[in-house]
Amino acid sequence: MSTSVTTIVYPVDDLDATKPIFTALLGAEPHTDESYYVGYTVRGQEVALDPNGQGQGLSGPLPYWHVEDIDASTKSLVDLGAAVALPARDVGGGKLLAVLTDPTGNHIGLIQEPGT
Repeated sequence: MSTSVTTIVYPVDDLDATKPIFTALLGAEPHTDESYYVGYTVRGQEVALDPNGQGQGLSGPLPYWHVEDIDASTKSLVDLGAAVALPARDVGGGKLLAVLTDPTGNHIGLIQEPGT
């Protein structure tokens, strides 16, 4: 179902205060630096800051599992007892994200890259 976890998104409530911390921690400048998303790529790992994450119910870092078919993966996990917290949506350029929860309430992020 999944290929890997190479994306971790941190919900933040103060993007301007948090960005310098992650820039220093990661030793890299962000490749995307917008008011809605700050993203870094370090050794193939995407680390992002999302100022809208807390408003969507995310309370901590969320790893995203890369999948080939987000709809099929969502259905399979829901059939096994997961619940949809945030349905699949295009976040730009055809990249799809969804968030599910397991029966304990843990968030499970799914991401489908454009063209897959």
